[in-house]
Amino acid sequence: MLAIERLNAWYGPAQALFDVSLTVHPGELVVLQGLNGAGKSSLLQALIGIGPRVSGQIAWQGQALQGLPAHRRARAGLGFVAEDRRLFTALSVRENLLIAARTRASGRDSAPLAKVLGLFPALAGMLERPAHHMSGGEQQMLALGRTLMTLPSLLLLDEPCEGISPVLVAAMRDALLALAREGVTLLVAEQNRILAGHADRVLQLVGGRLV
Repeated sequence: MLAIERLNAWYGPAQALFDVSLTVHPGELVVLQGLNGAGKSSLLQALIGIGPRVSGQIAWQGQALQGLPAHRRARAGLGFVAEDRRLFTALSVRENLLIAARTRASGRDSAPLAKVLGLFPALAGMLERPAHHMSGGEQQMLALGRTLMTLPSLLLLDEPCEGISPVLVAAMRDALLALAREGVTLLVAEQNRILAGHADRVLQLVGGRLV
């Protein structure tokens, strides 16, 4: 379970989140909606431990996360897919995926690549392609696939279906719903309501406040 209590966030003197409290239960698909600047990205970045300065309490499966660096939170089972994807664009698709696999904690499944390619069959024919030679939608699939290589229990996704072609939007939606059916917990920020109709809950952020 993800439990957030009275989370506040600042960029310098500017406050981005105000006393946000919410709980996400195991296996839930929860969608965060709000306009640009509402605080969706700030909330996800605060959860993974990058970006804003924060106060408040964040716990995942009973473990307090505040104060832990991002790589420790990833090893605790959190996976983050940023809106800007953050790929190693000079490396191939295969290299991007395998680099992520090396960050897994010991003792976890050693062969997640087949699962990623099962979710995104299009990537199977691109394994030797440099990431900078992919379309935006293909890069988005790779960004999610790279995160899945770490075998996360909780996925934090920032606008996963934004700015990509309708065909790839459908592929991304179907992959995320398949993960949800497998029991992966998802907290997704989106404006376009691609996933909202399938969510267990839809939450609204307005001006950094949960309403």
